[in-house]
Amino acid sequence: MDMAWLDVFRTVAHLGSFTAAGERLGYTQSAISRQIATLEGELGTPLFDRLARGVRLTEHGRALLPHAEAMLERLDTTRRDLTALTELTAGQLRVGAFDSANTALVPDALAAFRAAHPDVAISLTEGLADHLLDLLTQGAIDLALVASYTEPADDSDRFDYRPLMEDPVLVALPRGHRLARRRRLRLAELADEPWIAARRHAESTLLAACVRSGFQPRIEYTVAAWTAKLGLVAAGLGATLIPSLAARVTRPGIALVPLHPDDTPVRQVHTVTRRGRRMPPAVEAFEALLRERESAR
Repeated sequence: MDMAWLDVFRTVAHLGSFTAAGERLGYTQSAISRQIATLEGELGTPLFDRLARGVRLTEHGRALLPHAEAMLERLDTTRRDLTALTELTAGQLRVGAFDSANTALVPDALAAFRAAHPDVAISLTEGLADHLLDLLTQGAIDLALVASYTEPADDSDRFDYRPLMEDPVLVALPRGHRLARRRRLRLAELADEPWIAARRHAESTLLAACVRSGFQPRIEYTVAAWTAKLGLVAAGLGATLIPSLAARVTRPGIALVPLHPDDTPVRQVHTVTRRGRRMPPAVEAFEALLRERESAR
């Protein structure tokens, strides 16, 4: 059954006239009459008594009217809901990202998204790449930000990876350090410094770059959070390596010095979505904001 027939039927029932319904809907009187006749043929019963002046609902027509109105209202509601998702006046945005992306890049983009689309519900999950890709597979998030110092795993049959940015590593030094004013450093120049890292085993941390530069770093403090690492650096207790993303919210008392290109670990940051699934409008809008903020950096 064509829903347009029900709309015509409802309009005729309310106005009591094929002619008036045609004027309301933009049809000729004969087009209205044909559509009502088609609907009556579909249902196998007359819906209107044709009078000398206008029409009147039959018993079957009176029985159909509340059902037609309910179906048309449900259709209108569905259309409004779909339009709201397209125009971002409803819906949700579920993002997963790694910790240093959540220091500034993701919050800045989320704030801009919230300002532009205040009626879209937002959630943010933090985790490492494997966990976020699992959530993406489960449908628990819509978009993942992942980072790796190597090429992404060959799982392009499941995910679409889109390069977002390169994230080089910087050296964080106390502001008063003898090398803090340098424009660029070689890691070997810091071979005798005390270091701060997430773990004692340098090869499993960013300090693996020190090993590749020919020395074993002396790790004096082990803390996991970037804020804690930077707090120890600001207190003058050592140096650390920090991705540029995490360095965007550095604190006073710290100097951030770029490394020589030969010493600089650079990780690639990608946005990831499920392959074969159309990207929701909210995800498209948020990813565009991420790229705007990265290009403006």
